[in-house]
Amino acid sequence: MGFSTIAIHAGNEPDPTTGAVSVPIYQTSTYAQDGLGQHKGFEYARTQNPTRFAVERNIAALETAKHGFAFASGMAAIDAVMRLVKAGDHVVVSDNTYGGTYRLFSRILANYGIEFSYVDTSDAANVEQAMKANTRMVYVETPTNPVMLVTDLQAVSDIAHARGATVVCDNTFLSPYLQRPLEFGVDIVLHSTTKYLNGHSDGVGGIVVTSDDETAESLGFIQNSVGAILSPFDSFLILRGTKTLALRMEQHDANGRLVAAFLEEHPKVEKLYYPGSLSHKQHDLAKRQQKGFGGMVAFDVGSLDNARTVLEAVKVCTLAESLGGVETLISHPATMTHASVLPETRDRLGITDGLVRISVGIEDADDIINDLDHALGKL
Repeated sequence: MGFSTIAIHAGNEPDPTTGAVSVPIYQTSTYAQDGLGQHKGFEYARTQNPTRFAVERNIAALETAKHGFAFASGMAAIDAVMRLVKAGDHVVVSDNTYGGTYRLFSRILANYGIEFSYVDTSDAANVEQAMKANTRMVYVETPTNPVMLVTDLQAVSDIAHARGATVVCDNTFLSPYLQRPLEFGVDIVLHSTTKYLNGHSDGVGGIVVTSDDETAESLGFIQNSVGAILSPFDSFLILRGTKTLALRMEQHDANGRLVAAFLEEHPKVEKLYYPGSLSHKQHDLAKRQQKGFGGMVAFDVGSLDNARTVLEAVKVCTLAESLGGVETLISHPATMTHASVLPETRDRLGITDGLVRISVGIEDADDIINDLDHALGKL
């Protein structure tokens, strides 16, 4: 079946009791049992919930995975994945990773004896050089947040697997519509469902998918034991969102290309970060690995004062954290999403005070461009 058919129907079977075509919100904490040990497959809502099960099956199918596990946030999903490693293990990480991920790894998990090496995973040779005898996981974002570097997933997977390490990919920026990492050898894929999968900026959640049965058994045990589960209502919202994922991603991608082309030619823009641009050093890799380039665009206007001027002058674009909603969101990574990263590290990665990130929405592209043109005209 095609992607859109899977998005609409996987996990969304009509309710057997009423025939409802939308999966009901099973807002319950527990389930009646007919007798000791006699139940209908549901005992307690932390462990089992039909609405959550539906979204887990849905997104697993979209990623061509066998198993899915939904969590209360993207960070809860990442935390669950990191419980697959233990004290004494070593993890190789994309150095330009989301600030919240870096904060979890460097300021919390490192205190429990897990060793992290942060490298530029856009060059697979850096990954190979960073591998150690105790490396158990390679964790990548592609494209990276916010400077949009692309990792060769097949090359990195081959390197990691040769050393017996698991490969994890955060696929939030592209969604399974534009990139399916499992097809390139990745073992575990995760998303902040808050972003494109939900798509309407009205719910927070996370998802982890895999096709490895042993890994799935561990993740299921972790999910139930820790309890950071996705609520029934948020599960329902994501199921609502994925039904239009293909349509939305096509528009995000189309608008992203137009906005990036405008910014690349604007005299007030010093640098553009967008894999869809021919000037991006990994444009060819992005074309091979991705179905499109998505709606994430970043650009540098040279200084904090210039960035502030642009961010406070926009009208159509909304100054806010997050991404992937139908509305265009604009942000300042250095003081917002990546504030927890040390200033010297931000400078090395290109997350300057003048960097602005846009999650291009699905409004009319001319309105987004005119808004940015007006704001840049204030410089």
